[in-house]
Amino acid sequence: MQVGDKAPELLGTNEKGEEIRLSDYKGKKVVLYFYPKDSTPGCTAEACSLRDHYDELQQAGYAVIGASVDSEKSHQKFIEKNALPFPLIADTDKKLVEQFGVWGEKSMCGRKYMGTFRTTFIINEEGIIERIFTPKEIKTKEHAPQILKANQ
Repeated sequence: MQVGDKAPELLGTNEKGEEIRLSDYKGKKVVLYFYPKDSTPGCTAEACSLRDHYDELQQAGYAVIGASVDSEKSHQKFIEKNALPFPLIADTDKKLVEQFGVWGEKSMCGRKYMGTFRTTFIINEEGIIERIFTPKEIKTKEHAPQILKANQ
């Protein structure tokens, strides 16, 4: 997916097993952020940045949705532990990460493995991708201010 592309209507199912559709967020911009794994330091910092600035994001017209390949149960624990006010998509079949092009080969300490690239898509009110924050751009502890600043 690239800037200018139309995002898919059906995004997946959340931590409660409910379908998440773009049309559920009519009239709002959607912050769809992909992250590698629940309860890891960087992913927790990113989620907490979005949580701590959630009211500001909402006032700026944004809805926030997180997505990773973790299970619904893992997401429930992550939400509970960090008091996250937004839904998390459990993309266990990797359909959404592949559709958005954020799944691929990563390496850590010389070991190669498949994983999710930390990426955020800003989707406008018409369902068009307006901005993409790449893994190199995202500062996990300051991600919400990054999004708000980009909107100005």
